[in-house]
Amino acid sequence: MDSELSVWSLISNAGVLVQLVMLLLAAASVVSWALIFQRSQVFRKARQAQLAFEERFWSGMDLGQLYREVNAEPTPFSGMESLFRAGFKEFSRLRQQSRDADAVMEGTQRAMRVAFSREQERFEAHLPFLATVGSTSPYVGLFGTVWGIMNSFRGLAQVQQATLATVAPGISEALIATAMGLFAAIPAVIAYNRFSTKSDALLKHYETFAEEFSSILHRRVHSASNSTDRGAE
Repeated sequence: MDSELSVWSLISNAGVLVQLVMLLLAAASVVSWALIFQRSQVFRKARQAQLAFEERFWSGMDLGQLYREVNAEPTPFSGMESLFRAGFKEFSRLRQQSRDADAVMEGTQRAMRVAFSREQERFEAHLPFLATVGSTSPYVGLFGTVWGIMNSFRGLAQVQQATLATVAPGISEALIATAMGLFAAIPAVIAYNRFSTKSDALLKHYETFAEEFSSILHRRVHSASNSTDRGAE
């Protein structure tokens, strides 16, 4: 009896549609776990990079020297480095082309907003998939369960005397689909909430950095503008 009601035997004896539902849920679970590990590494590295760059930025190093060091790094630009590089590059270019301090700062802030949007897209990548798996998997599993139970009761109509031994295998097969749906949904929901919180926290740090960096550049460009005006007088 135990061997007949083992999980693998129930899956193999389930109907074709129920098996397809189980296969879909198993594939969704595998992809979700792969994305969970991948996203975990992305946020861990982003947090480490943020702390390391903040330490360099606030160490008193000359911004021009820091910009040259950031450009010389072989790794792709991301996080605060991306905002800093985009902002300082645009700031330097506009200062050479225009003496209007407000125009220089507007262009610099626009460049940092574009870099910020790219970072936001990078952090939010694949999160909709986790949200979809978390919200739909229980219903997909429930569909498989309902279909399996319907087939079980249709089979009972052809039996003269229905017993628990007759009903149990069909219902057990169907309930596995619900269990697999929950198994796929619960980690996806937890991961989505966790990664969304981490994304919001990192982006908040980036926004604060962009404002502080803009203030530094604002003071620099206006002091240079005032010096130029005094020299012209």
